[in-house]
Amino acid sequence: QVQLVESGGGLVQAGGSLRLSCAASGRTFSAYAMGWFRQAPGKEREFVATISGSGGTTYYADSVKGRFTISRDSAKNMVYLEMNSLKPEDTAVYYCAATLRYWSRRQDEFVYWGQGTQVTVSS
Repeated sequence: QVQLVESGGGLVQAGGSLRLSCAASGRTFSAYAMGWFRQAPGKEREFVATISGSGGTTYYADSVKGRFTISRDSAKNMVYLEMNSLKPEDTAVYYCAATLRYWSRRQDEFVYWGQGTQVTVSS
């Protein structure tokens, strides 16, 4: 069982930066690949980024590539999403999730989910 708690969301102007954090419980954190997903108002939840259990493999959605960076600190059971050059279209609730796959961008392969943190980017 893994419990995930996101933090770090907020209101930021376009072009600004935010760092989201995800705190995970459990002793086998490094066994899980982690992902960030987001859901904008009126839209379906979509993949943002994923990182393997070792941290050696990362993958990004085209819409955030070059602007967002996913990382993890397995000693602290933490996952981060550094978001730079934010755009109004990045406004969404951001979710942290865990999967036992080596890595994945498919929501149905993630078994544990956090409650989400709101990110709002003003123009």
